[in-house]
Amino acid sequence: MSITKETELIGMKKASEAVAYTLKKMRDYAQPGMTTKQLDDYGAKILSDFGARSAPYLTYGFPGWTCISVNNEFCHGIPSDKRILKEGELINIDVSAELDGFWADNGGSFVLGKDINRHQQLVDASKQILHKAIFNIKGGVRISDIGYLIETEAKKRGYKVIKNLTGHGVGRSLHEEPGEIANYRDRLNLTRFKKNAVVAIETFISTTSTYAMTLNDGWTMVGNKGGLMAQHEHTIVVTDGEPIILTEMNGVWN
Repeated sequence: MSITKETELIGMKKASEAVAYTLKKMRDYAQPGMTTKQLDDYGAKILSDFGARSAPYLTYGFPGWTCISVNNEFCHGIPSDKRILKEGELINIDVSAELDGFWADNGGSFVLGKDINRHQQLVDASKQILHKAIFNIKGGVRISDIGYLIETEAKKRGYKVIKNLTGHGVGRSLHEEPGEIANYRDRLNLTRFKKNAVVAIETFISTTSTYAMTLNDGWTMVGNKGGLMAQHEHTIVVTDGEPIILTEMNGVWN
């Protein structure tokens, strides 16, 4: 969506606060021995307290309130009573929701407890690259140039990007125009960021894979060449200068 009046900005801020606060609290709540279903139930309660509704459930009928992916699961992991979290695992939580007609999206990867499996470097790369990408976005910038920046920064650190997972427009629904904000230079995409546009910017930084594939459960995605992936995401408003980071409360850069 494009912000055209103050009431729209207020609406987006409220929806973004709901998803950002939920993501932060879920990350803080997660601990070894807990199931991903328990973690999802905790997030569901927080969203419900805001009056917010799960965006993946509303849009796609996703079997959970939030997406929780563990280790080699790249994204869209289904919360489960059978998946027990362990020390040092790579966890990704993606929280998106609708509140009073406005939709916001954010996510982040983190290491649970001590970094015994040495995943923190990948997590840090994803965070740092997202920060650099977002602060290079303003009205008139080519979307493909931001994709090039993300891929270049990933390569510098010895990583790859996932080419079929992208950021996207958001606001009045979960996915809007621009439909794809890729993590690489898509030479066919001549679209530019527009001032006042609301977009969800996401990094998909990978150790070995370049494409994500859906498992037989119809939701969970893993890499075409295995390995691990870290993702971080903010919903922002594009301006002529520094963007407004609507989901900053999630603290993924802290």
